[in-house]
Amino acid sequence: MKKIKISAVSYTNTKPFLYGIQRTDIINKIDLSLDIPSDCAQKLIDDKVDIGLIPVAATLNLPYWEILGTHCIGAVGAVNSVFIFSNCDIKEITHLQLDPESRSSNNLALVLLKNFWKIKPGLITNAPDYSVSPNQTTAFVQIGDRTFGKKEKYPFVYDLAEEWQKFTGLPFVFAAWIANKPIPKDFADEFDQALKFGLNHRAELLKELPKRPDFDMEDYLMHKLDFNLTEDKRKALYLFLDYIKAL
Repeated sequence: MKKIKISAVSYTNTKPFLYGIQRTDIINKIDLSLDIPSDCAQKLIDDKVDIGLIPVAATLNLPYWEILGTHCIGAVGAVNSVFIFSNCDIKEITHLQLDPESRSSNNLALVLLKNFWKIKPGLITNAPDYSVSPNQTTAFVQIGDRTFGKKEKYPFVYDLAEEWQKFTGLPFVFAAWIANKPIPKDFADEFDQALKFGLNHRAELLKELPKRPDFDMEDYLMHKLDFNLTEDKRKALYLFLDYIKAL
């Protein structure tokens, strides 16, 4: 049987899924690669993989796509790893640096700037260093593990999942398991069960992860991230895509 090619995100937020994939028989039926979110999406767009844990905004670049299974990378309120960092209040920023590793989070920032905060700063996509604010009025989007322990370093910090919930009353889906072609149901069901196995063993996973004095990994994986693709999350996903189309 030809192995199904899958690209997954390499960040900590995906480790529960990887724990399940690598400890169940599904690993023998797939060709797995680990990538940053934007590369994950590009591989699916270029048809180099069949399934990707991709930023949901990237579905707009796929001629055909379907959601696989019942799991996602989401949050109900603050997620604690997707931020705008700023030296001034959001209403006072003049420029926003976008994160080169992100699609959904950059788009989420733009949706919130336009519709929630109602401001239109200049956008910077070629900053020499995306991980710092170069002046008082330039803020920046940053996602994933690079944000761990960074909240205390800036006077104004905006958790984008939390801000989305304030704006819409809904949870948020950052990434979902998306296929660019129909996937056999028996494989899809087995894959979903492997993901569930990983989620059910997060306590064991946490013992394997390095401890950080500046970041609560247990709170992040057990509480801040919400991995169930509920109906509210599906509703939020399609609402988000509508907002992106209107940018």
